[in-house]
Amino acid sequence: MPVVIKTAEDIAYMRTAGRLASEVLDYITPFVKPGVSTGQLDKLCHDFMTQVQGTIPAPLNYAPAGYRPYPKSICTSVNHQVCHGVPGDKVLKNGDIVNIDVTVIKDGYHGDTSRMFYVGEASLPAKRLCEYTYEAMWKGIEQIRPNATLGDIGHAIQVFAEKLGFSIVREFCGHGIGKKFHEEPQILHYGRPGTLDKLVPGMIFTVEPMINAGKRDIRELADGWTIVTKDHSLSAQWEHTVLVTETGYEVLTLSADSPPPPAWVKNGDMAHAGEP
Repeated sequence: MPVVIKTAEDIAYMRTAGRLASEVLDYITPFVKPGVSTGQLDKLCHDFMTQVQGTIPAPLNYAPAGYRPYPKSICTSVNHQVCHGVPGDKVLKNGDIVNIDVTVIKDGYHGDTSRMFYVGEASLPAKRLCEYTYEAMWKGIEQIRPNATLGDIGHAIQVFAEKLGFSIVREFCGHGIGKKFHEEPQILHYGRPGTLDKLVPGMIFTVEPMINAGKRDIRELADGWTIVTKDHSLSAQWEHTVLVTETGYEVLTLSADSPPPPAWVKNGDMAHAGEP
């Protein structure tokens, strides 16, 4: 399938959807604490999306080819869970780390973002993994500009993470997004500079590296969705939805309480992200 280049009207809708997705994470932040279950977090997010925002939770009943319908409205991936963790009875405890992944649909357009959260007081190794995974995502985002390539994004993430002794999950990647949840192109979080598709203004896609403290090998649990590290090492992920602009990029999934970008991030376009 060809890459869908977004029109000015598409981009306006995507800005709104992206901001709303990020605002779900702002909303849920104070509830992420010891003693809460992942199922309770899912219910809170679902009600906020449907009753307050008037958005549709895109993951609920999502069923790509070969998968059973996803049963919840968000993904909650705890500790060694890499991605697509299904909320349920699991109760978070002090020291856990959890990725909450939110995708909303507003006026037919998707906004997709995720953040890492510390439950109580996380260990120094866990904090290090989460903080460097956040920087790795931004290392990739900073490569985005017209005539750069998808390989430039993956290479920047891979070099940064592997120098720190971490590994990159290769079976899952970022993706184009718009009126469909998943579109072309695929955004690998590893690779060689100057390879794969060239970036052009109007492309919108996610950058969402999954980085493991141990080896990169993964396996799928019996629920058909949850992915974990084979060696039981911690895994972290952050995700933004990004627009390629005429001069660089704009991050569409920023909101009032989004974590600030690293101090070394220089791109000016991103300052406009998240505006209604």
